[in-house]
Amino acid sequence: DGGLPLIGGPCVIESRDHSLRMADSILSITESLGIPFIFKSSFDKANRSSSGSFRGPAIEEGLKILSDIKSELGIPVLTDVHLPNQCALVSEVVDVLQIPAFLCRQTDLLLAAGKTGKAVNIKKGQFLAPAKMKHAADKVVITGNENILLTERGSSFGYGLVTDMTSIPIMQETGYPVIFDATHSAQLPGGEAITGGKREMIPTLAKAAVAAGCDGLFMEIHDNPSEAKSDAATQWPI
Repeated sequence: DGGLPLIGGPCVIESRDHSLRMADSILSITESLGIPFIFKSSFDKANRSSSGSFRGPAIEEGLKILSDIKSELGIPVLTDVHLPNQCALVSEVVDVLQIPAFLCRQTDLLLAAGKTGKAVNIKKGQFLAPAKMKHAADKVVITGNENILLTERGSSFGYGLVTDMTSIPIMQETGYPVIFDATHSAQLPGGEAITGGKREMIPTLAKAAVAAGCDGLFMEIHDNPSEAKSDAATQWPI
């Protein structure tokens, strides 16, 4: 109920204090706007460009932090899962399990996420046509779980990304809500050890997606984006 929902938070869990502070700050904004809010942060970024990049606190500590946010602030939380054997443990804490874009075709992961009974947000692979997301959703549905979100996050074009807003209505034909990831869609993967991006384009992309009829927005948000430990080029300032 209410306005257009926001899934938001730092790309990766940097610390308990930082995560709680960010969740509380974003919540105060969404409450003032009267829109639903789901806090997002990852306990492990398993697909970093460089092996030396910060990945997060790992699953045990990360889930404890997410549990604290949920209980202290009374808000739902979302985090990524990368392996089938993570799903049951993560589902004990979070409200939404997120399938990373690079893993959206991984059958065992989708089945394990579906079997938890929790909501599953499947991010569309940068390499995948939007109509193909029906097949990803079907892998969750066969577990008896139809609590599914699909997320558009841009498509590979050369060594960068472009966003085709027609993907939103195409994916909505599945009958599931479609979220637009405004921050990852502004990335410039390129060939460097650190993914770049055009932060200044995030508002344009977000507004275009709302105009195209998306059912919610996803934004990675940070109080000091330039010092963020992941996705520094495309996190949106609080």
